[in-house]
Amino acid sequence: MTTLKYHILIVDDERDITDPLATYLNKHGYEISIAHNGEGMDKILLRVNVDLIVLDVMMPGEDGLSICRRLQEKNKIPVILLTALTDETDRIVGLEVGADDYLGKPFNPRELVARIKSVIRRSEMVPHHKKLSTGMVKFDRWRINLSFKEIIDEDDVVTLLSSGEHRLLISLIEYAGIILSRDQLLDMTKGEESKMFDRSIDNHISRLRQKIEIDPKRPKIITTHRGGGYSFVGQLEYLT
Repeated sequence: MTTLKYHILIVDDERDITDPLATYLNKHGYEISIAHNGEGMDKILLRVNVDLIVLDVMMPGEDGLSICRRLQEKNKIPVILLTALTDETDRIVGLEVGADDYLGKPFNPRELVARIKSVIRRSEMVPHHKKLSTGMVKFDRWRINLSFKEIIDEDDVVTLLSSGEHRLLISLIEYAGIILSRDQLLDMTKGEESKMFDRSIDNHISRLRQKIEIDPKRPKIITTHRGGGYSFVGQLEYLT
């Protein structure tokens, strides 16, 4: 048996799911805690350092989407949603509120283990960074108010950004000077405009360069790195 390393919290109101799943994950080297609602989850989080939460969407009382939203506001713990919902829009909503992945019910426990490994690997790959939420940042000839989906040039001309472009630009600025892979950028910018395949990041980067670069074909602000990574190399100034 693999030495226990990561602590997984399963939050689901169905004991016929939580108990056998806990046994299966424990056999695969994970330490397990179980909660059957949001209140039980909160109590566990007060006393246990959890590495990832497997969270059911459809629960009585506080539902999984609401729980996921507040987890991302406070704890920033990786979350995999378990959902019986089959509509793609419903699943996208889960990603928008901060889930790192989702798995439809019924599911194969072996697939869940693979997704747990993937999410933990991505979360560990993300380096330390300067977290930005409000305020104004200047880069090259642009200013961006972090609360608005727009950039302003030196002549005070405003250029609008889509939600995806805005999330991507902020993520790149937060990790300025650091090479980020497509997977990392997908994880940081998940939302309605972030389809779950690599090329969506390439498309967002291309559109963003059209707006911020003097010559998009020879970018000086967002650079491409061999192997599929990108980094922000523009001149940054954090304004008060």
